[in-house]
Amino acid sequence: FSQATTAPPKKKPDPVTSETVVIWGLRLWQVVGIFALFVLSIIITLCCIFKCRIPRTRKEIEARYAQRQAAKTYADKLDTVPPLGELTEIPGAQVAEEKKEEEVPTVSGKVDKAQGKKDGSKGSKNKDGEK
Repeated sequence: FSQATTAPPKKKPDPVTSETVVIWGLRLWQVVGIFALFVLSIIITLCCIFKCRIPRTRKEIEARYAQRQAAKTYADKLDTVPPLGELTEIPGAQVAEEKKEEEVPTVSGKVDKAQGKKDGSKGSKNKDGEK
């Protein structure tokens, strides 16, 4: 049988509410909010770094697969192409420096070249006269 005691009944713990202090003086709603922000920031960061969009249809999946395969074959073929310098050199052609001196690609280059010849000829006459 149970015996009657004169001790007061044990106090029930307070019900957990959003205002209950949980850890480091923070309330429950604050802890949940901080945790949610932390998880959300990790998800956003990962989604920005990696393309993690799931294709919606089978056509999109097949299109992406075909695109990856095309890019892979293109990269493989690109590795077999010789360097640009080897492609542009023509055996028996003039050296690039000689070619640059002969060709004047712009109008201002032609004018500068013409003035250079005139100034050079006048300058050489003056120098010869001074000597």
